[in-house]
Amino acid sequence: MTPSDAMRDGIVDTAIGLAERKSSWEAVRLHEVAAELNIALDELRHHFHEKDELVEAWFDRADGAMLAHAQTPGFILLSPRERLQQLVMAWLDALAAHRTVTRQMIYGRLEPGHIHMQIPALLRVSRTVQWLREAARRDTTHLRRALEETGLTTIYLTAFVCWMYDDSRDSERTRGALARNLKAAEWLDHCLDAVWRRAARRTVVSPGAHPAPEEPTI
Repeated sequence: MTPSDAMRDGIVDTAIGLAERKSSWEAVRLHEVAAELNIALDELRHHFHEKDELVEAWFDRADGAMLAHAQTPGFILLSPRERLQQLVMAWLDALAAHRTVTRQMIYGRLEPGHIHMQIPALLRVSRTVQWLREAARRDTTHLRRALEETGLTTIYLTAFVCWMYDDSRDSERTRGALARNLKAAEWLDHCLDAVWRRAARRTVVSPGAHPAPEEPTI
């Protein structure tokens, strides 16, 4: 880790700590973060140009934790559904120590008039789902890729919303809901795959050849 990376992490950690003490992410001010770290406000600006960039850095940590989990021994041997289950929970678990502050960050982005925050938030969701697909070794293409991305986005967001209000031990409610949603998506994908195969059999690609089926979406 470079000194710049360490400073960025320190800024984010300090801001999160302030939010916990104030019981409000909205109440955190960048000049307070700088004062806590004993640095000039302009030095903080070199790392983060606005407060919402700290939110992005916080969720970047979750992305990193998810990708790191994909490197654990035996992960690649899991079924597609098990991989997705573990990856989404690794993402959420990375934020679990500060669940309330995370929820407050989301509320701040959803406030009316914050369109400048909401558009980047949509891009953030899309980016996380793309990394989720990469970490799970998904290789669908074209229409099936588009359907998969839509399904995974819905499942990920549903799990996130459930997790934000989940006070069960080790987020058991979220884990259960995620497992059910992935199982339902897998069933639906098998149905679509059967239709896909029947359509492929009616399409002549080359004499005596048919398109090879792709791996199930979920």
